[in-house]
Amino acid sequence: MTFAEKNITPMIKVAIVDDKQINRTTLQEKLLSKNNIEILFTASNGEDFLEKMKESSKLPDIVFMDIDMPVMNGIEAVNSASEVYPDTKFLMLTVFDDDEKIFEAIKAGAVGYLLKDENPDRLINALYEVVEFGGAPMSPRIARKSLQMLSKAKVENKKSEDSVLSDREMDILKGLVEGKDYKELANEINLSPNTVRTHISNIYKKLHVNNKTQAIKIAMKKGWFGFLFY
Repeated sequence: MTFAEKNITPMIKVAIVDDKQINRTTLQEKLLSKNNIEILFTASNGEDFLEKMKESSKLPDIVFMDIDMPVMNGIEAVNSASEVYPDTKFLMLTVFDDDEKIFEAIKAGAVGYLLKDENPDRLINALYEVVEFGGAPMSPRIARKSLQMLSKAKVENKKSEDSVLSDREMDILKGLVEGKDYKELANEINLSPNTVRTHISNIYKKLHVNNKTQAIKIAMKKGWFGFLFY
């Protein structure tokens, strides 16, 4: 049995923000099929929404917020409203599963991200998920995108971490791992021993270590030159 079928939640106050009248009307009709949902108001863009929030005698528990709207888009509206109205939760409704917009909406303060082609029960269940359980409902496609984004961010962070050292410093650290001394490294990469010492000093600073042994341990732990240790 779905949350919507249980129909046990107290009255949920809702606002709908979408620049297209037909979308506002259609969603309103879907939501009003349940007795415990009250539509406080609808708005045609972010600016209109913020004005109606100021004028309303009651504040919505949930706002269904479109993203792409003229005058002020949904992400800007959520960003402005989430701090002023902390008890109001925002569910983004959109036809797009754009990576950047998912990230920006969540960063702005949205608690969920749903596609407009969701069936009515899914939209209504999303309200219950947020109100009863503090959930973060997402369309399956959006959820997959979010996981991909997190995975990508993890890889990029690893790359960023690994690129703390310059290419030249990585070459020198590789030489240290291979057991070469300053003179051998200097001859191999055509630098003076003093320059090699300067590079090694910089390597120690960047890796937050004090000696060659510690630097080599970090290189091994991170697998930078893993092929050397088979």
